[in-house]
Amino acid sequence: MSPTDTLHRQLEVMRPLLVRFAQLQIRNQALAEDAVQDALIAVLEKPDRFNGQSSLRTYVTGILKFKIIDCLRASLRERQIDTAEDQSEDDAIDALFKPDGHTVEQPMAWGDPDATLEQKDFFKVLEICLEKLPAKTARIFMMREWLELETDEICKELAITTSNAWVLLYRARMRLRECLDLNWFGNRQAT
Repeated sequence: MSPTDTLHRQLEVMRPLLVRFAQLQIRNQALAEDAVQDALIAVLEKPDRFNGQSSLRTYVTGILKFKIIDCLRASLRERQIDTAEDQSEDDAIDALFKPDGHTVEQPMAWGDPDATLEQKDFFKVLEICLEKLPAKTARIFMMREWLELETDEICKELAITTSNAWVLLYRARMRLRECLDLNWFGNRQAT
């Protein structure tokens, strides 16, 4: 059996679990199926990106998380127009506007662009701080905080004890705190 056939078979077995995971997040069967399909296609299109540093399930779940986030963002941008039985879609759209062309409902506030930019900058600094951590320490931190894996799963994946995992997480948090204090919060207090 070729490596590609093996990958196809593993993804086939994993698919029902991924769909359940996506449904818990999206709460829509069709959209969950689409997100899983997109994640599986991403893996199949570039199988060489999976280098075996984590389990295939962890790798695919990580990709799926981004697909779910994209799906949730898209659903927030799109708004379904509800029509009554005797109302056409054009009439429903016309009902959204006043005779003078202004909208009946005011659009939602877009938020503070400066705060959004600051948040993006914060994540850039956090990423730099993570890169400064030892590889294993950064990996366990991301598995716990980003992938939200349970400690038992992490220990099994990395072949470490629970106490070792907690020590590594403690060290990661302390070093990240120190790095962020120096590179983010310290700079913000100076400005």
